[in-house]
Order: sequence, then structure tokens, then C-alpha cells
Amino acid sequence: MTKPDQTRNAPATIAAQAAGATDRETAGVTPAIHMATTFVRGEDYAPVNPENVYLRSHNENVRVAERLLSRLEGAAESLLFPSGMAAVAAVFRTLPNGASVVVQSQMYWGTTAWIRDFCARRGIALHEIECSDLGALEAACEAHRPALVWIETPSNPWLRITDIAGAAAAAHGVGALLAVDSTAASPVLSQPLRHGADIVMHSATKGINGHSDVLAGALCVANAGSEVWGMIRADRDMAGAVLGPMEAWLLTRGMRTLPLRMERMSQNAQALAEYLSDHPAVERVMYPGLPDHPGHALAAKQMSGGFGGLLSFVVKGGAEAALRAAGRLRLFHRATSLGGVESLVEHRHTIEPHTGIPEGLLRLSVGIEDVGDLRDDLAQALGQ
Repeated sequence: MTKPDQTRNAPATIAAQAAGATDRETAGVTPAIHMATTFVRGEDYAPVNPENVYLRSHNENVRVAERLLSRLEGAAESLLFPSGMAAVAAVFRTLPNGASVVVQSQMYWGTTAWIRDFCARRGIALHEIECSDLGALEAACEAHRPALVWIETPSNPWLRITDIAGAAAAAHGVGALLAVDSTAASPVLSQPLRHGADIVMHSATKGINGHSDVLAGALCVANAGSEVWGMIRADRDMAGAVLGPMEAWLLTRGMRTLPLRMERMSQNAQALAEYLSDHPAVERVMYPGLPDHPGHALAAKQMSGGFGGLLSFVVKGGAEAALRAAGRLRLFHRATSLGGVESLVEHRHTIEPHTGIPEGLLRLSVGIEDVGDLRDDLAQALGQ
């Protein structure tokens, strides 16, 4: 079917229209689910449809979701994976033994733990740097001459903001690639490729899907013809780190409401961060939308439409007080993850007790509920 040119459309239009995807066979406005694992060949044994031979390499639902994600991210190409960690691994597996990498310190603990183990096994020199300190990042790049710089902004759970353009300049100045974990922002609030990043990673399980029912990851690239991207694409195809049709279809469904969800989540998180900042039971609030956040000005410059639904705060009284407050919450589910339509709370010190996380820190993934209800729930839980 002929589709209108959407090149100049806003993200909300691109998302709602699924980047122009429909069911070509029935003309349905919703893309169909294609579950076949193998595809018919003709009498001459040539594929009847040259684009489809075997599901691992030729998944139409994955193609639809990848095209939509590329449009939202401003990417030359995107690749989907069965989890965010599979996407992380795909990037690091391109590094040769003995390489050097600079990685942001105190980011998502699962990424950190896997990278440490992988680098130790492969003899890769790992340098963990507080990358929100641009001077420290620049010095690390000059000293260690890495092949890859990996940053996460906003970071989880500290909500630190790293200068993407500055990080790109530091990385490129020594011949390194810059990869950005932009999970907390999503493509709606931040497009790191526009600021000089080479690769963007998303745990698509989180905000991109938004409904806590799909496990997926994604990589988006600025230059689809680069050698590294070719390695990633070939490795995914041959090693089989692929997403199934149903998961890809659900991911497309989730992205169609991504702009609306991120707008509401950002508004709710901003209001709750402001409320908690003045609460007598709260020691500290970490949210880049607050004017006193050290990365506020930078976040306002490289994010648009809000600051996301992830925020952390430290309850006075340490672990005991924080766990007591979390236990009293009635609307916030006590669960690990972020970016869903429902609000979640997590006591991070319980999850990662040996990483310097304050014992009183609670991480909130703020959903799309009525903000007054969420504020009232926090009020009764904190005892005020």
C-alpha cells in the first residue's frame, strides 16, 4: 500500500502510525503477526519471497519494529535483541582480546557486573570512570586510548547526566566509538546519535515497550556501513540472539503510545520529585528535572519533552526507614524494573548491597496513574 511521506512528521505521529506499517494483505491498520519459522521455495528452489528464507534472519515483525525505532531514534539502522543485556553483549563482543575500554562507573549493576566478567575473561583493560565528570572522562580517554567508551545517561539509579557531545568528542579524539545506554530516557526524550554518539542501546523491556510484558533489547547506529555494525549484524544472525515475532509485534504496539506515556510519566515524576524535595522524611532527591540537580542544565539541553519517569530519593533513617516506607506503599508495586505504565518502587541496597548505594535509597519508576493518587500514597507511606 502507498504510504504518505512521514520524513518530516513529529515523533508522536510517527509512533501512532507505526512509521506507516499496516497489514499489507488485509489492509488492516494494525500490522499482522507472522509466526512462520521457514518460507516456501519455488520449483527452481529459489525463495518465493527473496526477503524470507528462515525466521532467525528474516522476521517481518522485527523489521517493522526496527524501522519504527530507527525513525524515533534518528538512526541509520536498528537491531532488536532478546534482552537489553544481549544488546550490550553484542557491542562488547566486537572488541579484540587485549583492547581497552572506558565504562561509566555506578550505572546499572547488571551491565557493570557482566562487563567486569567479560573483560576479565577476554583480557580487556576495563577503566571505570565517573563520566558525568567530563574532565575525568577526557583524561581517561587520553591515558587509556580505549576502543570503546560506554556511558549511561540518565544513569540508574543515581540519575547522573553525562555530556553526550563532550563524551563523543573525547572518544572520537582517540579513535574510540561512543555507545550510550539511553534506556531511562527512551528515544522520545533523548536522541544521543544527534549529539555525536555512534551506537545507542536500549533495554526495550523498559519504556520502549512500556507494559511490563516483553523482554527485549535494541541497538541503534549512526553509520550502518561501519565495520563494527557489520560485525554486530552478522553475529546476531549467526549466533541467533534474535527476537520472536510475537515479542516484536508487542514492541511495536508499545511504541505506538511511547510519546504519550513518556510525557505523562515525566510530568508525574517531576511533580513527585518536587513534593519529595520538601518532605521532612526525605534526605535527598535525585531527579534531573529539579533545578538544584547538578546535571539539570545539561539534561535540559540534551533532553526534550521532560526528564523521564525514573527518580531516586534517600529516606532519613537508613535501610529500616526506607524498607518501612516501601512496605506501606499501596499503589507502587514493589518490583524490579522501570518504564512501565504502572509505578514501581525498589529498595536498591537490597538488590546491590556492595556497590555504594545508600541504605535509605528508594528508586521509583513513575507510571501514568493520577499524580494525586501517587503523591497521596507516598505521603501515607512516609508518615506525613
